[in-house]
Amino acid sequence: MPAAPIEHLLIPGPAGHIETDIQVPSVAQRGIALIAHPNPVQGGAKDNKVVTTLARTFAGLGYVAVRPNFRGVGATDGVHDQGIGETDDLIAVAEYAMTRFATRTLLLAGFSFGSFVQTRVAKRIACERMVLVGPAVNRFATETVPENTLVVHGELDDVVPLAAVFDWARPQNLPVVVVPGGEHFFHGRLHLLAQIVTRGCA
Repeated sequence: MPAAPIEHLLIPGPAGHIETDIQVPSVAQRGIALIAHPNPVQGGAKDNKVVTTLARTFAGLGYVAVRPNFRGVGATDGVHDQGIGETDDLIAVAEYAMTRFATRTLLLAGFSFGSFVQTRVAKRIACERMVLVGPAVNRFATETVPENTLVVHGELDDVVPLAAVFDWARPQNLPVVVVPGGEHFFHGRLHLLAQIVTRGCA
């Protein structure tokens, strides 16, 4: 199946424009998949390989894949706000996408810092499902999540130790899918990440 074309646009947000990429699937639309990138202070952006892998995967599953840049990244206005303003921005992008594509079905996905922000978003806006990859639970006050959340983590992650994710997930009785040999950025294992998300969200 050919990759969905990517539309580049600026969406109005609380601090100015939010640079966003949107991929509209060629199959019947199931809803919106809003994908949040890693920490911009450490170079995170919407073009991160984990984020683009998630976008392609969700588009292939029939979701409109939406990838915004956080504040101060690329053409997005504003400055880094420790996840607070970023939460507001993701909600603005979600509302834009759901209005434009006439659906209230929303899937929230995030990688690392982006997972933390999405757990904040989920407290304020209804979502059908969450997919959290390498959630940075040891670095940010990550909220609890719905029981059907898909959590994927690398066995050898040296940024967010697997033990920390288990400590966060255990009180929630939340399963964690572990990628053997995987590190934080899933080098050489992005295809496994795509397979896990496809099976979990098909």
